[in-house]
Amino acid sequence: MIISTSKSWLLTALLCISLMAGAQQRANAVFHEVKNKEVVQSLFPKAEKIEKENNYWFRILDGSKNLLGYAMSSMPFCKEVTGYNDNTPVMIITDAKLKIIKIALLSNWETASYVQKLETKGFFKLWDNKNVKQAQKVQIDGYTGATMTAKAVDKNVQFLLDNGLKNLPEKK
Repeated sequence: MIISTSKSWLLTALLCISLMAGAQQRANAVFHEVKNKEVVQSLFPKAEKIEKENNYWFRILDGSKNLLGYAMSSMPFCKEVTGYNDNTPVMIITDAKLKIIKIALLSNWETASYVQKLETKGFFKLWDNKNVKQAQKVQIDGYTGATMTAKAVDKNVQFLLDNGLKNLPEKK
């Protein structure tokens, strides 16, 4: 009985330490707000409206309702996909022919220096200039120091690519 009590105490102590470490990690994390509109307008300065096409795709339109491109966001779908600190939602932005022009990390709690490492190494550009089908074939190598963030971003991107391909926008 003494052994099981000491094991129970040890497990409880380890659990408490683990929870405190996680809380401390989160306490040190800084929220990075990214506004979807700003991401879209960084690529399409004339963008004035975003209209829902289907459950995954959104049309990006100018003031005259001309199609500029498309966007998909993993935000409502991939809440359980976490990087180092928390959710890692992404937006995929394409041109009007569905060629990817940007993968953007949306509002997140990831460590800025790790995200910067990924940007510096060209991680977010791995999918650029590929159509949705070609982009599905992108293989991610390990990124030392930012592996959890990279894997989480990749899961979000793959989710969107898989579902986006099954639900392509209608040609107008």
